[in-house]
Amino acid sequence: MKVGVIAGIPGSGSTTVLTKALEALDYIHVNYGDVMLEIAQKAGLVEDRDSLRKLSPDVQKEIQKNAAKSIREMSEDNNIIVDTHCTIKTPAGFLPGLPKWVLDELQPDIFILIEADSDEILMRRLNDKTRTRDMEKLSDIQLHQEMNRSMSMAYAALTGATVKIIENHDNRLEEPVENMINTLK
Repeated sequence: MKVGVIAGIPGSGSTTVLTKALEALDYIHVNYGDVMLEIAQKAGLVEDRDSLRKLSPDVQKEIQKNAAKSIREMSEDNNIIVDTHCTIKTPAGFLPGLPKWVLDELQPDIFILIEADSDEILMRRLNDKTRTRDMEKLSDIQLHQEMNRSMSMAYAALTGATVKIIENHDNRLEEPVENMINTLK
């Protein structure tokens, strides 16, 4: 069965596109962070998601590996789409969302990036009262999307997966949804 990875920066609409596309696809939606949390909780290491990042780097790395292995095992009987971050923007710079040890275990078939114009993303963030997000300039949003493109190609080079970029523009949700359905069929 297939393992796909979907990613998009906050405000790109990746979760919205995925949720709608899954209505027509035979894929199980897996959030990578949720699997990590479940593994850490079963081991008695944490009680909540915020505590994950406070674990030692070696413990976090082991949890990441085990999460990827668990997801890969799920794919033996089911098509899986993993919702995760391609890159993580931190005050110290960008971190890879899928380090090599995760890719080695996960072995995805395709990476799907959901993108939108920087001004669309900025307006979505400003209008989303349910989330607390850092304010970014349009150039910062563009840079984050460019970093996602670069990292997804690096991930593809390591795994042999393909990379598909799907644009999600305002008031045109049906187009990226149809594109994703056709890509994953």
